[in-house]
Amino acid sequence: MRNVTLFAAALSSLALTACGGYGHAGAGVAGAQATRVTATETEFKIALSRPSLTPGTYVFVAVNKGHVAHSLEIVGPGVSGKRIAGTIAPGQSKTLTATLRKGTYELYCPVDGHKRLGMDVKIAVGPAATSPPLTTTTETGVTGGGYGTGGGGY
Repeated sequence: MRNVTLFAAALSSLALTACGGYGHAGAGVAGAQATRVTATETEFKIALSRPSLTPGTYVFVAVNKGHVAHSLEIVGPGVSGKRIAGTIAPGQSKTLTATLRKGTYELYCPVDGHKRLGMDVKIAVGPAATSPPLTTTTETGVTGGGYGTGGGGY
């Protein structure tokens, strides 16, 4: 019975590793899950839930919190005229999936006149930022290592 339990634990660990880890979207890794980004649309603005993006596959969830119909389109390196079909009614949402590489992209509302009125966001997609080791300072001024080493430690 112990061997069956060990086998099940090893198989579970292998499955989690193959799927990109423990619930973390691994943008930029072949076969990895897409990273979700919310694009909140109002009159006449688009606000993204993530301030920066790295190369990889993204699912943009366009949420219309405005009072008129909106939509979402993205253009940039390797992406031309990719948009949500039709419009998004107030209070509704739709998704748009795109694989982004390094460069500058433009997300905008393609509904007549909305881009010109401010529904236009430019985003730079760059390499993954490296996290410096976490350090702490005590009252004595001693600096020491924390839990993180840039690898997502606990």
